[in-house]
Amino acid sequence: MQKYKNVVDKIRLIYNEPNDFIPMHAPVFIGNEKKYLEECIDSTFVSSVGKFVDRFEEMMADYTGAKNAVVCVNGTNALQLALLLVGVEREDEIITQALTFIATANAISYCGAHPVFLDVDKETMGLSPGAVENWLQDNAVLKDGACYNKNTGRRIKACVPMHSFGHPVRIDELIAVCEKYYIEIVEDAAESLGSYYKGKHTGTFARVGILSFNGNKTITTGGGGMLLFNDEELAKRAKHLTTQAKIPHVWEFAHDEIGYNYRMPNLNAAIGCAQLEKINKILESKRNIAKAYKEHFSDSTIEYFDEPKECRSNYWLNAILLANKEERDAFLKFTNENGVMTRPIWQLMNRLPMFKDCQTDDLTNSKWFEERVVNIPSSVKLISC
Repeated sequence: MQKYKNVVDKIRLIYNEPNDFIPMHAPVFIGNEKKYLEECIDSTFVSSVGKFVDRFEEMMADYTGAKNAVVCVNGTNALQLALLLVGVEREDEIITQALTFIATANAISYCGAHPVFLDVDKETMGLSPGAVENWLQDNAVLKDGACYNKNTGRRIKACVPMHSFGHPVRIDELIAVCEKYYIEIVEDAAESLGSYYKGKHTGTFARVGILSFNGNKTITTGGGGMLLFNDEELAKRAKHLTTQAKIPHVWEFAHDEIGYNYRMPNLNAAIGCAQLEKINKILESKRNIAKAYKEHFSDSTIEYFDEPKECRSNYWLNAILLANKEERDAFLKFTNENGVMTRPIWQLMNRLPMFKDCQTDDLTNSKWFEERVVNIPSSVKLISC
């Protein structure tokens, strides 16, 4: 138990909190949030029409290097819409990872599609290009410029890698594999704002990617998401669909297809603008915290999960690896009983009742991570760590 106490003591030292409860990831408001909210309220434009909505999109496109950005109410419906935009239809199959937050799988299900859960890489904790290629070689057949599962007969339309805890997957290799099989990549970058792979921001490698701004994310809008595009026509269609597919007109209500009430309110976007203005300071703090953790665990039997090669991770949530499930559970019990919030990684998606019949590969690495990974407090502290 001494090594667990040492971890608790280090966390309390980092956060300068000797006694009180330390959460996993609390939001910080260190800029113009209140000022912009007051401006928004005074303008009376508090819903999905307002200057902060447009400004937030422009700022995010500029920050990430995307050609266009379109805000949504949350990251889950951004992912659902992204899948629809690349042509996913009911009964299609979508490749993703079993080791992910449930929103990834839920968004696929909202489209009436079937998730296929494949393994992750040990180095990234994200979808493995090798696992995808091996599964496709064994199960896919190409016909008329599309990919089909030779066992189910269903079309394999898209692939959704998720950058776990802000650590980028080998996205260029995944794109190369999927291009051979006419499969669209949709990047789930919900956790990786501020993360880069080979110098390029996550979420901008394929035609469309998504971000999340939930209350526990690197920056927050309370609730919110964003679609990032390299395809301007796709971005225009996204904006149309998120506003109930309303045809622009001064007074008439005319709609040309089934649309969605997915546009972010101006109130949320006002917070987002203020948060994004401070993104560099936030990321600097998170890297300082990660450095402090890395140094602490360097001479410990507990392993710290560091950023992969050729990546610059945002360290959204810091992760450690325990020796086995028994030690993981003992660590979780000790830390939480001593006022420091820790949590295990997600249960594999194929273990959940609604996804138990989905196709998988052997998930060797995913099972290994599931038994060992614990997230430790990762809130921003604007101090030297």
